[in-house]
Amino acid sequence: MGNRVGRILVPFAILAAVGAVAVTAYVAAATMVARTVVTPARRRKQDVDILSVAPDLSAVTVSGTADALAVPGRYGLWFSDDRGYALLGDVIAEAEDGTVTRAVESVRWGALDEARRGRLGGWFFTSPAELGLPVESVDIVVDDGTAPAWLFPAAETSDRWAIHVHGRGARRQETLRAIPLFHEKGYTSLAISYRNDGDAPDSADHRYGLGATEWHDVDAAIAYALASGAKDILLVGWSMGGAIALQTAVRSPRADSIRGLVLDSPVIDWVETLDFQADEMRLPRPVTEGALLLLDSAWATSLVGQDAPIGLAGLDFTLRAHELSVPVLLMHSDDDGYVPAGGSHRLAHLRPDIVTFVPFAQAKHTKLWNYDPVRWTNAIADWLDELSADLGAVNDEDTSYSARGEDR
Repeated sequence: MGNRVGRILVPFAILAAVGAVAVTAYVAAATMVARTVVTPARRRKQDVDILSVAPDLSAVTVSGTADALAVPGRYGLWFSDDRGYALLGDVIAEAEDGTVTRAVESVRWGALDEARRGRLGGWFFTSPAELGLPVESVDIVVDDGTAPAWLFPAAETSDRWAIHVHGRGARRQETLRAIPLFHEKGYTSLAISYRNDGDAPDSADHRYGLGATEWHDVDAAIAYALASGAKDILLVGWSMGGAIALQTAVRSPRADSIRGLVLDSPVIDWVETLDFQADEMRLPRPVTEGALLLLDSAWATSLVGQDAPIGLAGLDFTLRAHELSVPVLLMHSDDDGYVPAGGSHRLAHLRPDIVTFVPFAQAKHTKLWNYDPVRWTNAIADWLDELSADLGAVNDEDTSYSARGEDR
């Protein structure tokens, strides 16, 4: 009898041990994913193979998995572990084996002909000096010190400012593409840094808040602008910068100075975005759900390394659409490949009264300007013109009321 019981209990013991190992592996995987979501990456993936370069440096042949590798437009090519940078033009040829030959507009620095690996980017401009506009470096007082920013004064004194907010893993340079247009439209522009981006001071936990904490730094930039004479402020957000701008619009004590939002490839719903990225990486569904649970749980902050849980529901603007009260220009590509456009479509459907939605078909993530600068620029210019007309009408109405009050 004892031997029979022993023979029965042994398999159960093995199953229990296997189960414990599986649970441990599951928790470890979910923790790793959660930490990856909120941990700033200091090194970018080199996903372009540089196969050959024309002798006169006029063209480069590449392959790899980079976003927009074969998409028409103008892009930046970082190479040799970011020790070099070149500006790429349109596609010259595309072979059946997946190799792509693109025009090289210029090599800004580095030896492209010696490069073997690189990465494609949408920044294009890497320095404010490249825009040929007056600019000065300023410091904005934030929670843990001062955050550097670039200030581009309007050609004529203006109380209309645009604050430009870059995305996750990027820096202020990402926003430079938009500066000339806002300058032309009479806006002073402030291209800001924020916590954990490598320029501004890090937060105490060195973790992204996905917009839930970074909005404080945008609010500090609004305070700076108001102290410098701004009255009407636009927030221009790219990718996670769009999520940060949305949080600022509903949480800032200075929100009444925000007149509108311009959002390029924004994260509208983080759960949708993280689900999409997990599917792209072929992560098991339980691991994805576990990571989301960890990000949102107070008991898991020590595992993830956060000071506080994210609060993902509060970052979903398909749930908070009713809280928005200012005009929004929303631009997103259906083939984004990083932040799905579904949330943008839903927000536009929920708030057609204030949201102007400009969809793209194949521009990839935050590369709408690169793919079609004319359409991108015209969309913003038309929206700004309409917004200016509305603001002018409101100001005229306020003046009229003021005059009637003085008469009485």
